[in-house]
Amino acid sequence: MSKLLKVTSSPHIRHVDSTRGIMFDVIVALLPAAIWGCILFGLRAVIMLAVTIVTAVASEFVWNIVLKKEQTIGDLSAVLTGLLLGMNLSSQTPFWIAAIGSVVAIIVVKQMFGGLGFNFANPAMTARIVLLVSFAGQMSSYVSPIEWWSSGAVDAIATATPLAKESSYTLRELFFGMHSGAIGETSAFLLIIGGLYLMLRRVIKPIIPVAFIGTVAIASLIAGTDLKLALFGGGLMLGAIFMATDYVTTPTTNLGKLIFGVGCGLITFVIRYFGALPEGVSYAILLMNILTPHINRLTLSKPFGAEEVAKS
Repeated sequence: MSKLLKVTSSPHIRHVDSTRGIMFDVIVALLPAAIWGCILFGLRAVIMLAVTIVTAVASEFVWNIVLKKEQTIGDLSAVLTGLLLGMNLSSQTPFWIAAIGSVVAIIVVKQMFGGLGFNFANPAMTARIVLLVSFAGQMSSYVSPIEWWSSGAVDAIATATPLAKESSYTLRELFFGMHSGAIGETSAFLLIIGGLYLMLRRVIKPIIPVAFIGTVAIASLIAGTDLKLALFGGGLMLGAIFMATDYVTTPTTNLGKLIFGVGCGLITFVIRYFGALPEGVSYAILLMNILTPHINRLTLSKPFGAEEVAKS
């Protein structure tokens, strides 16, 4: 009796994880830091996350209807993009600016480049940069997490994260998040816990986060800057663990991931130390995202048995 053999293109080894499952895991990993941010910064933080998530999902829904494409909101990628963007914003950011950011992230950065899997950079991070450039004043208004508890009113202060000025914050305050900053970036402890969860679930590898954070730490020590501020005073943990590890926009090889992480760390340090901006994480990741195709080209191994074509 003859047997029929199925011949298909690669990949031949498939994993049970789905896009929805991976997105769900990342959302779960982000939730502790997001909830803590809402506790610290109050009702405005809750509304901010709701605005960015709902606008992101609505933008993808409307885009698919207008272009008569299959609905993709069920894969949770739009939810994750909205959550990440909201966590990168201050609770004092006007809601209409946050909504614009979600539209930019979904429509401009994601869908206009072909949808999930085709974007050249992390949508939430790129949208944050667009907002920083377009609405610099409104994006630099932060609040101390104790203000709304003690006085019953939120008094915005014209400062960025503790990186923007000489800070008297202790290591404990910085590590656990009792300081001004974006909604989701303050608690390094909860972000690290989320990152460990993703590593245990094998959603991400530790190469990029360790290389990114380690490079910033080493450069800061060499330069003699405050190490605790460099590591825990800004958006380094959120960026290194959750945004620099995006599947689509980062290298595929382990060597490439190492180069990517070190590059992000060096650029972050240079912007912080020599530039006029106190925070350089988003810009560093965007620049390295642009270099990802070249890093892949340099680090991908040759297929077994492949030979270079002789030039005539």
